[in-house]
Amino acid sequence: MSGRVPDFLELPARSAKPRATGLTHVLDQGAGVAAASDVLASAAAHIDIWKIGWGTAYLDSAIEAKLALLAEHRVAACLGGTLLEIAWAQGVAADCLAWAGDVGFRYVEVSRGTVAMSRTQKRELIRRASRDFDVLAEVGAKAPGEPNPARHWPGECLADLEAGARWVVTEGRQSGTVGTFDEAGRVRPEVVEAVVGAVGERRVIFEAPRTGQQAWFVRRFGADVNLGNVALGDVLSVETLRLGLRSDTAAVPRRERAERDTA
Repeated sequence: MSGRVPDFLELPARSAKPRATGLTHVLDQGAGVAAASDVLASAAAHIDIWKIGWGTAYLDSAIEAKLALLAEHRVAACLGGTLLEIAWAQGVAADCLAWAGDVGFRYVEVSRGTVAMSRTQKRELIRRASRDFDVLAEVGAKAPGEPNPARHWPGECLADLEAGARWVVTEGRQSGTVGTFDEAGRVRPEVVEAVVGAVGERRVIFEAPRTGQQAWFVRRFGADVNLGNVALGDVLSVETLRLGLRSDTAAVPRRERAERDTA
């Protein structure tokens, strides 16, 4: 087999790696090196940031081998925010960041959804982390029912970017039922528009683990929207949404419609 990519369809314009926008940010819940290798074999071209979630990186005896594999495929490894939050709460954030750099992380997430951390303390942690890493700053609580995110998130996003974050991440969790979404998983448009109005869509990674949520963002912002917390097994599926290769986002190009109308 040649491995040649077909090119007979008219598809939306899509940025190529290394990308500054149109990012696909995946959530790794503890996949082994072999499992990661399988995903990368078919989908590396479509993955930009690989977040190793929760505290799994701390327990994985093969973490350095996994990060080396990601680097070979030009995929940036990101340390999930929960581990850094716990380290910060125990007074060892500097040790956590030093370890992360030593094993090969290029990105870290800074969040405050697990431990009691003020916005000021979060900004200080962003400043510290941004000396050595690209920082993703997450906004939002991990529990449902957060009051008034459309009012509170924009200011926090602006402050996080000013502190040195490269992108802000809107909370959605693996479940897709908090923060950006209601408890049924429906997008809260007023939250999305408030954040985009404050910082622009290119500076935001929208956590969107569910297909319907991903399709909503593609329809709203186009193929090059930044999507986060994509499951490892859904990478190619998300790319089909971006390119209109699924009914959720498909649109026949005008030239094709014209040809059909005159046939």
